[in-house]
Amino acid sequence: MSIRRAAAAVFALGLLAAPAVAVQPDEMLSDPKLEARARDLSAELRCLVCQNQSIDDSDASLAKDLRLLVRERISRGDSNSQVLDYLVARYGEFVLLRPRFNAHTAILWTLPFAVLILGAAGIFVALRRRSARAGSIEAPLDAEEKARLARILGGES
Repeated sequence: MSIRRAAAAVFALGLLAAPAVAVQPDEMLSDPKLEARARDLSAELRCLVCQNQSIDDSDASLAKDLRLLVRERISRGDSNSQVLDYLVARYGEFVLLRPRFNAHTAILWTLPFAVLILGAAGIFVALRRRSARAGSIEAPLDAEEKARLARILGGES
């Protein structure tokens, strides 16, 4: 296989691995700045059908409706936070790919850190116990133990 064919194959595979963008030309806003804002917001919103994709990457009809809704709200003059607040009020915190920190999502944000801290504490305790056991094994013999060892090695009982 020639180098050109191999490079073409790698390039083709790279194109297949790239994320698909589902935004259709008829959905796009005519103002490039507003369209950029819409794209930024769409990347933060979860497709409620696909669940692991943003609405920008999803081909689901609900994702298209959400993309159109985002563009409509931006065209009305809403700020980014107003658009997000509107969607959260309508669909819940689940619509956000990165949930906000509040009383309802506190466990989502704190649990990973708590697990890391508990894991580190567990490792620390285990290492302390291990070194304590190793230290007790390596303690020098006292005089009575030395005399007893000498009797055993000397053949006395």
